[in-house]
Amino acid sequence: MPSSLDSLAALHLQVHSLRSPSATLVEGLDIVLPAGAVHTIMGPSGSGKSSLLAAVCGTLPPAIQFQGTVHVLGRRVDVLPTRARRIALLYQDDLLFAHMTVRENLLFAVAPGPRAAREAQVAQALDEVELAGFAHADPATLSGGQRARAALARALLAQPQALMLDEPFAKLDVALRQRTRALVFDAVARRGIAAIVVTHDPADIADIERVTHLRAP
Repeated sequence: MPSSLDSLAALHLQVHSLRSPSATLVEGLDIVLPAGAVHTIMGPSGSGKSSLLAAVCGTLPPAIQFQGTVHVLGRRVDVLPTRARRIALLYQDDLLFAHMTVRENLLFAVAPGPRAAREAQVAQALDEVELAGFAHADPATLSGGQRARAALARALLAQPQALMLDEPFAKLDVALRQRTRALVFDAVARRGIAAIVVTHDPADIADIERVTHLRAP
C-alpha cells in the first residue's frame, strides 16, 4: 500500500541501493517532488546519475541492480514495464527519427485518435516550443537548439506524468542552453509534472533546495 507521502507527491523515489557488478553506486536516497518541481542530480562520471534515471524509467541493463521503489502520483511504477510507467526520458542526443519530418516525429508520440485532433495536438506542441513554422522541416536542417525543442515537444505529447532529463542541454552553446533550459522548466511547471535533471553544470539547477550530489564509487 502506498504511504500518505506517496499519495501527496507527484514523484517519490526511494533508493535502498543501486549497484553495478563492481560497486555500490547509490544508497539511502529519498527524493520527494511535488507537481511542477525539478530535482537536480550532480556528480562525477561513473557515480550512477544516468543509472538512477534508468531505474526510474525501467531501462536499467540487467547488470545494474536496483532495490527501491518509484511512485508517480501515488501509483507504484517500478513494478510495471517501461511503457506503462508514463515517464519520459530526454537525452543530450535528441534521437529524432531522421527519415521523418518534424511533424511526423511528433505524431509518433500522439495517442491514436481522430486525425484532426492529433494534428491539432502537434500544432499546439510546436507552437509551445517556438517551432510553429517547422512542421514539415527535415530534422537534419534544424539547429541544435531547435532539435532539442522538437525532442521536448515529442516527449510531452506522450502525456508523461514525470520527466527525466539526462544532460539534455550539454551540447548547446551558452545562449541556446539558457533559452532551452528555461523552456523545459517552464513546460514542467505549467504541466505540473515532476522532473529530475542530471547535469554537470550548476547553471542547470532549477531549485537550490532540490539538489543531490553523488560521489564516485
